[in-house]
Amino acid sequence: MKQPFTRVAVKIGSNVLTRRDGTLDVTRMSALVDQVAELHKAGVEIILVSSGAVASGRSEVHPNKKLDSVDQRQLFSAVGQAKLINRYYELFREHGIPVGQVLTMKENFSTRRHYLNQKNCMTVMLENGVIPIVNENDTISVSELMFTDNDELSGLIASMMDAQALIILSNIDGIYNGPPSDPASEVIREIAQGKDLSSYIQTSKSSFGRGGMLTKTNIARKVADEGITVIIANGKRDNILVDIFESEDVLYTRFIPACAPVSSVKKWIAHSEGFAKGELHINRCATEILFSDKAVSILPIGITTVEGDFEKDDIVRIIDFEGNPVGVGKANCDSKQAHESMGKHGKKPVVHYDYLYIEEKN
Repeated sequence: MKQPFTRVAVKIGSNVLTRRDGTLDVTRMSALVDQVAELHKAGVEIILVSSGAVASGRSEVHPNKKLDSVDQRQLFSAVGQAKLINRYYELFREHGIPVGQVLTMKENFSTRRHYLNQKNCMTVMLENGVIPIVNENDTISVSELMFTDNDELSGLIASMMDAQALIILSNIDGIYNGPPSDPASEVIREIAQGKDLSSYIQTSKSSFGRGGMLTKTNIARKVADEGITVIIANGKRDNILVDIFESEDVLYTRFIPACAPVSSVKKWIAHSEGFAKGELHINRCATEILFSDKAVSILPIGITTVEGDFEKDDIVRIIDFEGNPVGVGKANCDSKQAHESMGKHGKKPVVHYDYLYIEEKN
């Protein structure tokens, strides 16, 4: 195989699995299962992050009154999730491959214990030849605590499971250097660390998903920073998954991963900004040291402001001297202790280096 990946997360988007009328495209789903099965039999461990529950339920249930968006999502996903996993079960059974369902929510990533529990579940599945099929539990997720869409979830899963690659299947060939509808636009084949993409990204959202190309790009950058290759490709192209592994001449966008390995704990912290209970504002000197080549912790001497009410081990945001968020970390003390030690020499770190994730500067 051209690609040396032995463990990959594959995200199949709503626009890949959904027809124009909003119902599930079973033909496309079957073709993708055939490809995953081929890779699985070649020794590649695959974790599927699959949208499509709402589309599955939409064709099964016809509400007798108009529902708001939350009720509609809960109803369609509750019915559709059963139908979706059953489809996958039947399709993979034709290849003799067992699958297992993993429904999760954003809150399940908020503590290290819950995080490791999910990781252990999927590790055991992979060790026993079972393909995990992951989706957000839309039936009980609270709107303000939902993932942006399954792109965000797939980034978390790829990171958590120490995947070598994350393949995001959408309905376009990758990231273009102009509007995809413009014939003169071309797919950017490789994106290096720190490349500015702001002039290329369209902010419009997909027809059936909750996110868009901006979400995909932000997730791709974060995951690539953790040393994981990210590929954005067209899931509606025939044999796309197998071609990514075996062919040199395939159209997709690849985010080049960082060379330095990132620890398991830092991977968790990198995706934990949404659970932050407070903020630590640091001065210019501390900011400059943070972005130097030194391995440094957040010390009280460099902190100018402590915001929020947090406990020891809660996640906090790191804000630089200009007010820009630059990272996240796990607090080594509560907010009261952090405030009391602020600006003082010789005190223990408020965030230790081992539990600190600093975002790459673009």
